[in-house]
Amino acid sequence: MSAATNYKQLDNWINAHFDEEVCFLQELLRVPTDTPPGNNAPHAERTAELLKAFGFEAEKYPVPAAEVQAYGLQSITNLIVRRQYGQGKTIALNAHGDVVPPGEGWTHDPYGGEIEDGKIYGRASAVSKGDFASFTFAVRALESLGVQLRGSVELHFTYDEEFGGELGPGWLLKNGLTKPDLMIAAGFSYEVVTAHNGCLQLEVTVHGKMAHAAIPESGIDALQGALHILNALYAQNALYRQVRSSVAGIQHPYLNVGRIEGGTNTNVVPGKVMFKLDRRMIPEEQPAQVEAALRQLIADSAAEYAGISVNTKRLLLARPMKPLAGNQPLVDAIQKHGEALFGQKIPAMGTPLYADVRLYAEAGIPGVLYGAGPRSVLESHAKQADERLELEDLRRATQVIARTLLDLLQ
Repeated sequence: MSAATNYKQLDNWINAHFDEEVCFLQELLRVPTDTPPGNNAPHAERTAELLKAFGFEAEKYPVPAAEVQAYGLQSITNLIVRRQYGQGKTIALNAHGDVVPPGEGWTHDPYGGEIEDGKIYGRASAVSKGDFASFTFAVRALESLGVQLRGSVELHFTYDEEFGGELGPGWLLKNGLTKPDLMIAAGFSYEVVTAHNGCLQLEVTVHGKMAHAAIPESGIDALQGALHILNALYAQNALYRQVRSSVAGIQHPYLNVGRIEGGTNTNVVPGKVMFKLDRRMIPEEQPAQVEAALRQLIADSAAEYAGISVNTKRLLLARPMKPLAGNQPLVDAIQKHGEALFGQKIPAMGTPLYADVRLYAEAGIPGVLYGAGPRSVLESHAKQADERLELEDLRRATQVIARTLLDLLQ
């Protein structure tokens, strides 16, 4: 049977089973996985139950409760589905089920899986429960052909991307539960991502001395001290724009202060203020140097404000990902089939996001990001109200993944 005939059969099977794929995704969306608090084991149980109906046995790997709680979450069970076809390479498909809480402003039930105007709405529809569906149905389509294949496919459904992935793919890899040769992680359908930014998150606590607001000179204002440090950080952020990445899709480093809290009352000089910052690193940067420089900047600016002291704690370090040698077969196949099915060029590029794929890369496993989703994070409303996924993007991404697997395993 010719390759073109096989591709057509894959496409036809996915079209014929697309309503079933959408229903599968709806069921996944209806089990909340807000992280925090991160009680995600129930979703893994439901996913395994749904997969069993397709004849897929999901191996369940609960992360020990002590590790999860020390991490600030409640429960994690990671899943691996192994489909062995013959001797050859193993290709892993990874998507994460954990998501940020929905927040306010939704016009659709964030856990409803509602469909309107060709879009499915729900928290994690685009990032990345949509790829639980695209990856699962791509494998089902592949197996429907009944052709001889060499190698195997693994589905990795994990639950720690929002906190850095160390208890998701990182935990599976560290414990020797998987070692694929190639991998595809959840992404968006209009580009294949080969590199991404890193992320350093720090918690900075500024200590002063509380005092009555009527006699402020008897205290040391931690908020003013924090403001002095923040001004230094924002001045540095402006300088980051002069540092340019050579990776298409990535521009320059930057930082964001996303949370501030402190003080005790309006009539009290604040004795303690805490803020959390997020520093994005371009692939050319070295994380250890970035962290050392940022800590030094905080310490130096704190020293300029008399009386305060500062504690700086690392919350997260996600290293940047550079393209790994060996990922070209993935890139070539996805670009070929993406162009055929979407009718446009699929560029290979970087993204300013960070993702679990870096953990596979650090283990020496070439990988890329590709999956069901729109042209941009902004368009998907990921981490915003009314997150949505175009059903046609889901359909075509599933077909691209199925065709890519066939190319790599024949």
